[in-house]
Amino acid sequence: SSLEGHTDYVRSVAFAPDGKTLASGSDDKTVKLWDAATGSQMSSLEGHTREVNSVAFAPDGKTLASGSDDTTVKLWDAASGSQMSSLEGHTDYVRSVAFAPDGKT
Repeated sequence: SSLEGHTDYVRSVAFAPDGKTLASGSDDKTVKLWDAATGSQMSSLEGHTREVNSVAFAPDGKTLASGSDDTTVKLWDAASGSQMSSLEGHTDYVRSVAFAPDGKT
């Protein structure tokens, strides 16, 4: 099936550890969460001001990270879609994000 909702290129996708949710990051500056079983959009996470290059779930599936051309990494509550924090300090694009296996970093 095809998941439709982004208005520009999709740069990254990641499944939650339980396989029930799919996250996608796009050049439309959003991260979208999808129900993997039905393909329906669950939420649209807005806060980046440039293209989203990478998304990753924490090992427990509760937190989602996104990295963007706006030079930030944002952490989101995967259940509610609320932004938890914005990590700043990079001087150029953030191309990739990942969590350590223990989920602490």
